[in-house]
Amino acid sequence: MTNTGETFRCTHERNLLAGMEQLGRKGIPVGCRNGGCGVCKVRVIEGEVDRRKMSRAVIAADEEQEGYALACRIYPRSDLRVDVVGKMARAVEARQVGSNKEI
Repeated sequence: MTNTGETFRCTHERNLLAGMEQLGRKGIPVGCRNGGCGVCKVRVIEGEVDRRKMSRAVIAADEEQEGYALACRIYPRSDLRVDVVGKMARAVEARQVGSNKEI
C-alpha cells in the first residue's frame, strides 16, 4: 500500500481486502464485502486485477477507468501497487501515524 509502505501477499484466489486483512491491523475497516458500501475503496496504480461487479453508486465508470475499485471485488493477477482512498485511507493512515508515535 503506497499510503503506508506496507507489503503483503495475496493470491489470485483471494480478494485484495482479504489480503489486507492478513496484515492483522485493526484499522482496516470492512463493510458489506459485496461491492455495495464503498468502504474498501482503493486505486490500483500498477498491476493487473480481475474485477467483479461493483455498485456504480460507489465506483463510477470514469473512476473505474482511472483505476479505482473496491478491494473486496478485485483479485490480483500480478503484483500490485495500490493507494487506499476514502474512509479506509483515513483509518489506515491514522493507524500508521499512531504506530510511528509508539516506536
